[in-house]
Amino acid sequence: MRSDALSNRMRILEAAAEVLAGPGDTSLKCIARRAGVGQGTLYRHFPTRESLVLQVYGEEVDELVTAVPALLGTLSPRHGLCAWLRRLLYVGRCTPEFAGAMSGAGGALTEQCRQAYRPLLDALSALVNANAAAGTIAPGTTAEDVLTLLGPLWRIGADGEEGARAERLFEVLMRGLCPEAGPEDQ
Repeated sequence: MRSDALSNRMRILEAAAEVLAGPGDTSLKCIARRAGVGQGTLYRHFPTRESLVLQVYGEEVDELVTAVPALLGTLSPRHGLCAWLRRLLYVGRCTPEFAGAMSGAGGALTEQCRQAYRPLLDALSALVNANAAAGTIAPGTTAEDVLTLLGPLWRIGADGEEGARAERLFEVLMRGLCPEAGPEDQ
């Protein structure tokens, strides 16, 4: 990548992190303006809002992706899936823009969007497949299905009663996903 293109990319990511963290207008137009680049430059680097948001939260995405082998190596498939989804839920509830971007991952995606989500979808697919092999997940479940089900939980507040409600609903989700889990896994 040319040095000016790399500089533009870094400015876009810095501007996006600032804009997404604050209240108010979080449009791509606002991000481009803050970065001092045109919208065309922004779209050349990040063809979709989701690809930009997932890149801004790249550290969280990397942690989620790299955690999968350790989870599968140390926990039962159900417990590994549960731990991973709890972390994803936490990240989404703390960063609404990330949750908004992830909400689209469970639906019909364009190829550009699918590429932005690919690392997370692959990580979640490994966990879903491990549960399928262990017979602890509802047959036919996909990573996209799980993200679709998790999406509404991102909109529930994290504090007090709302936090307790989100935890209860998460447990309901896990019992639905993994109906064949034994009593020790519930």
